[in-house]
Amino acid sequence: MSHQIERRALLDELVSKGIRLTAQRRALIEVIQEAKQHLDAGALLELAREREPNIDRATVYRTIELLKKLRLIDELDLMHLEGEKHYYEVKTKRDHVHLACFRCGRIEEFSSPLFEGLKAEISKQAGFTIRVTRLEVGGNCRACAAAAETSDQQEDSKAKTATMLSH
Repeated sequence: MSHQIERRALLDELVSKGIRLTAQRRALIEVIQEAKQHLDAGALLELAREREPNIDRATVYRTIELLKKLRLIDELDLMHLEGEKHYYEVKTKRDHVHLACFRCGRIEEFSSPLFEGLKAEISKQAGFTIRVTRLEVGGNCRACAAAAETSDQQEDSKAKTATMLSH
């Protein structure tokens, strides 16, 4: 995940809302907050158990539901690159787009004033109050696109050589 996009401070937000923080819930929230990539519930459980061995799957799901209800995290499917899994990330202070590479599975985050402008235009023209924005774009990341181009050029060169040799 990109670190250029500012994320909300989950523990501070929960404390300010008077939410009780057990050791297990705190461990899970710290894992979500510190995640360098998008994590599914199974990965969250595994990482939280490194901090708090007694945490169980039910606590993970209850905490995820609480954080979603409070609109502190987003649930994503990330183009279903890994099947039907759902991933979680801390809500950001500004909306962003997820770019999913079909070739290597990398997920990048992209933010732009143009995206903010599009949302404003939608609100204005449709008279629509936007509460949630999710946009995922699938394709090839920069590295995979470059690798594919190099591979295509090598194939073209081999084909031309074979054609010249056969004449």
